[in-house]
Amino acid sequence: MNKDLENKAEELEQTLSKQLELLKVDSKEWVKIGGLVLVGGLLTYAIIRTSKKKKDRETDRAIEVLEREGLLTKDLEKKLSEPQKSSFWPSLSQRLLILGLAIAKEKLLPNLFNLAEEDEGVQEKSK
Repeated sequence: MNKDLENKAEELEQTLSKQLELLKVDSKEWVKIGGLVLVGGLLTYAIIRTSKKKKDRETDRAIEVLEREGLLTKDLEKKLSEPQKSSFWPSLSQRLLILGLAIAKEKLLPNLFNLAEEDEGVQEKSK
């Protein structure tokens, strides 16, 4: 019985070591993937940040020109300097429109060709 327990213990240790080796190999792949995602995110953040700075500089120049010309009002300055707010509803309505078009295409397009064939059949019968 003692030998059975020792054999089982050895088998368990071997399976545990194999599982740990597989875990190490899999974790290396996950670390690589995570690193790529992190680098991609940082790169995207840097690009967005630089483009935002460029837009801010262009807005500041436009405000300066309007000030020099005497055309700058508080409302205009507020419109130029405030960030654009995106809304959820326009994108939702666009998606619903596309969904409606897709459904109409599925329902009406096959019937359109069937109706054309039926019309040809009716015209042939009438001759």
